[in-house]
Amino acid sequence: MDRIWLDVPFEEKDEAKEAGARWSPDEKRWFAPREGMTRLERWAALPDVPDLLPGEDRSLGSGLFVDLVPSTCWFTNVRSCVSPMDWERLRRMITRRAGMRCEICGAAQDRQTRRWLEAHERWVFDEEHGVQRLARLICLCTDCHTVTHFGFAQVRGLEEAAYLHLMAVTGMDQAQAYRHVQGAYALWEARSERTWELDLSMLTDVGVTVRRPPQAGERTAAAQEAFAAVDDGIRQRAQDRVRAEGIRSRAAAHAGTAASPATSPVTSPAQVAVSDPLASAVQDAGHGLPARPKTRLARLVARLRGK
Repeated sequence: MDRIWLDVPFEEKDEAKEAGARWSPDEKRWFAPREGMTRLERWAALPDVPDLLPGEDRSLGSGLFVDLVPSTCWFTNVRSCVSPMDWERLRRMITRRAGMRCEICGAAQDRQTRRWLEAHERWVFDEEHGVQRLARLICLCTDCHTVTHFGFAQVRGLEEAAYLHLMAVTGMDQAQAYRHVQGAYALWEARSERTWELDLSMLTDVGVTVRRPPQAGERTAAAQEAFAAVDDGIRQRAQDRVRAEGIRSRAAAHAGTAASPATSPVTSPAQVAVSDPLASAVQDAGHGLPARPKTRLARLVARLRGK
């Protein structure tokens, strides 16, 4: 039987289900079980987005690396600039063409460990003209995405898990991982000194309607809302720790050693210091930490929280 497919944003799934929509576990998509269900018409599917977007560079940014978005560009990402239904179309295309696997580490979705498949944007920054251009969309698992947005991982108390996953996937040792993060923060600081014009023409060329991104004066409110959500999610930190322990075990297995239990306390959302076990290891090895970028991030987070 031909199904009537729907484009249901994740945030509206309960509403769609109550209106009669059904979920296909094979296609991982909602559908109307029969014609004439008027309550579902608002989610009527639009044409699929092509697997290769015009001008997209599928080789851009291969491998796992820390990819920090300049603070002057926060909340100007694709998701904030398209409708929820268009985002669902893009997310579905990205995960489908990746074969429902992370394009970096090859992991599949795992509900038990709260590992999901997520869409991530790769950007090209034109320094001469001050343009931040979308150049690639990539499917990442939660663990790889956590490493990529390393600053947000720090805010959420997942810095150690991010370091462990970075080392497990790339083969870096601790000193190399710290140097990599330090270089990423140096680049972030330089790019955060200026404003950027957003170029999403890769999406508009395939019929995705792009909305005006949040302007500079609106980003602080958006940031405060996002950080408030992080603060309100402290009760979920225990579940994050469970997943972090899973990352620790996989990293230990990758290195051929037994996983050690976590010894560092759960950090508060505002704390961005390196957790004790890794800090001690780095100090023993005689390697310095990227203190200045972390300090700036801490100040910026505190200001956005209104403290």
